[in-house]
Amino acid sequence: MNICVFLSAADLDERYTAPARDFARLLGASGHTLVWGGSDTGLMKVVADGVEEAGGRLVGVSVDFLADKARPGADEMVVARDLAERKALLLAKSDAVVIMVGGTGTLDEATEILELKKHGKHHKPVVLLNTDGFYDGLRAQFRRMEEEGFLPVPLTDLVLFAEDGPSALALLEAETAAR
Repeated sequence: MNICVFLSAADLDERYTAPARDFARLLGASGHTLVWGGSDTGLMKVVADGVEEAGGRLVGVSVDFLADKARPGADEMVVARDLAERKALLLAKSDAVVIMVGGTGTLDEATEILELKKHGKHHKPVVLLNTDGFYDGLRAQFRRMEEEGFLPVPLTDLVLFAEDGPSALALLEAETAAR
C-alpha cells in the first residue's frame, strides 16, 4: 500500500518522535511505501528514516519554496508548484492516509482530505494517529460537528482514530481489504 502521512517537519519531543519512528518501522517492515511531504527535517525525517531503515520505499512530494529541504536519495521526489498541487499529488499517489501530529500545515492537509472524502472525491481510508492525546480536542470537535448536524455523513465514514501505530496500520489494512 502507498500510505500518505501528513505530519510536522518540526523537531519535536521524544514523546512524539519515538511513536513516529515505531510506526515508520512498522510501515516499512510491512512492505508499504511512505508517501510524504518530502522534507528531510524534523518529524518528517524521523518517519522517512524509519521507513527506509525497515526496507520501505520513499515517495516524496515537496513544494518549490521548500525544495532545498527535500530528502536526497528518496526513491521518488516530485516538486510541486504550490501547496494545493502538493496536496493533490500526495492524495493521487496514495492508497490510504495517516494524519500524525503537526501544526497548521498538517491541519490544513487533514481538513482538505476529509472535505474531499465527504464530497465523494476519494474513498481512501483516513486514520488520525492520536499520539499522546494530541488530537483529543479535534476528536471532540468532530464529534460535536456530527452530533449537531454539520456532517452529512457519519464521522466514522470520514476518519478513524488510532492511539498507536500498530492500531493505525491495522485499521488501514482492514479498510483497504474491505474494498
